Amino acid sequence: MSGATSLETPFLLGMMRLHEVAELHPPARLADWIEARLDEGLTWFDHADIYGDTRGEALFGDALRARPGLAARIRTVTKASIVTPERDASPFRVKHYDSSPEYLVRSIEASLTRLGVERLDHFLLHRPSPLMDAEATGRALDDAIDAGKIAAAGVSNFLPAQWRRLQAAMHHRLSAHQLQLSLDRTQPLFDGTFDALLEDGLTPLAWSPLGGGRVFQGPAARLLARLAEERGMTPAGLALAWLRALPGRPRPVIGSLRAERIAALRADAEATLDRATWYALLETARGHEVA
Repeated sequence: MSGATSLETPFLLGMMRLHEVAELHPPARLADWIEARLDEGLTWFDHADIYGDTRGEALFGDALRARPGLAARIRTVTKASIVTPERDASPFRVKHYDSSPEYLVRSIEASLTRLGVERLDHFLLHRPSPLMDAEATGRALDDAIDAGKIAAAGVSNFLPAQWRRLQAAMHHRLSAHQLQLSLDRTQPLFDGTFDALLEDGLTPLAWSPLGGGRVFQGPAARLLARLAEERGMTPAGLALAWLRALPGRPRPVIGSLRAERIAALRADAEATLDRATWYALLETARGHEVA
């Protein structure tokens, strides 16, 4: 990956709660907030069509339209394939996954319109569907890249066999894999998932990198707090440094929209961990030493 698709960033700013933060809903206010993040060197914003039932993308797009030139400076990730019960038009009103070409084409066009951008830098399939026709889905993603609608395609929450089946049907390379990974959820490091994505050249994006706050309440909380104080940083920054120490340097997707919290995480973004400290945190979080 290169140019606009390169995910070189200390972390992505997750927009999953934007629709809940009323003070950022006025377009000019949100545009100011976006510009402040760009000034901090944070250019990547992570969306999904289900965030606020499309409202997150719409609010973000309103801000970009209110500030000409802003869209050219930001980079977007968005995701689709989850159909919530509220959006299911069938009599069942059932949550399900849809990776059909028709659904993905509509989703890409709708996200482009809501966000007001000419191209999505990364478009990810949000969840794998057992009903996915890999050849048809792969062709739709290839076509979207060839048409300039998306710069790169990737996946989220897929198992290796699932993304490899999709990749085998595509001529463009899948770009990224967004997976749940944190000190609170280390399973992908030991079940082969993380090794597989590195082997296949996927950039790892870590959602819920602080375990929804559980890393500050679980068994590693006390050690995180002590080590962070010794290093003059925040426990959250230390938990993200633990992630970045992994091969491939996973890019955390943080959920906070508070400027002061983002600034603190940005200040901690260059911290590094030695091997023993990394394993001490792992052991404490898991409750047992490695085999």
